Amino acid sequence: MEGKESTREDVSSATAVLLGALAPGVNGPTWNTLKAAFLMLGVCLCAMLGLAFSSSDSTLVLHVTLLVLITGTLFFLISGFLAQTGLVSVEHQMQEIGLGPNEGGRRTSEKNK
Repeated sequence: MEGKESTREDVSSATAVLLGALAPGVNGPTWNTLKAAFLMLGVCLCAMLGLAFSSSDSTLVLHVTLLVLITGTLFFLISGFLAQTGLVSVEHQMQEIGLGPNEGGRRTSEKNK
């Protein structure tokens, strides 16, 4: 029990996001980072949409509106996919790529075969 808590405390958010990029599945810190990135993208696109409306250029408004729709659709699809698959713990991802504490015993059993 103490081993699980110590590994959970030892893994920083940056390490968890990096593990989320390399290992299968999505962990909590990676999902939070992705949501923050989509939020910042949405704020920037809304500011661009406001500037496009103020410039009275219909093609610019159309293009920025299309970008906003693409971003919203992408976020909706990623959220739906993650709702179906679920989140993975950081410890599980560490074990998947061979950084977990149980890896030493598994390697010796593989060498014996």
